[in-house]
Amino acid sequence: MKYLFKTLIPAILLLLVACENNIDKQKPSIDITITGAFPVNCDTIYFGEQVHFRTLFTDNIELGSFSIDIHNNFDHHSHSTEVSECNLNPVKEPVNPFVFIEDYDIPEGMDEYRADIVLTIPSGNTDGLFDDGDYHFFISLTDKDGWSTQKGLSIKMAHRGSR
Repeated sequence: MKYLFKTLIPAILLLLVACENNIDKQKPSIDITITGAFPVNCDTIYFGEQVHFRTLFTDNIELGSFSIDIHNNFDHHSHSTEVSECNLNPVKEPVNPFVFIEDYDIPEGMDEYRADIVLTIPSGNTDGLFDDGDYHFFISLTDKDGWSTQKGLSIKMAHRGSR
């Protein structure tokens, strides 16, 4: 019993404390202030063209994955994380809104990743041209331990020449 109290219990406590120090308690970050970042709040994306999504992702231990969600904001709902506000068009009902949702893996072992992805934005679908107007460009970043952070940007989407 003495052996248990003198060696085994302190060893278990030491192991618990050591393991606790490796627990990730910090969210990753999305940096859209880097040179060439796109989009940033209030940018315009044109239908029928390519977009170069560029941003910097960082984490204190290891990054995991990210996703991009582009959807209409015709009803002026909000989940923007930016301080500045953009001029919004009048509220309208969607007829043929553009929707884009895609997940991306980040190579293993990275605590910093410069995303530079070419997105091809179609002008329309079988229902016709996509609706011009106010949209959200929503970025979600998750690290390997499951912590996540989001960046919600207000953007315009338009057919070139229609703005």
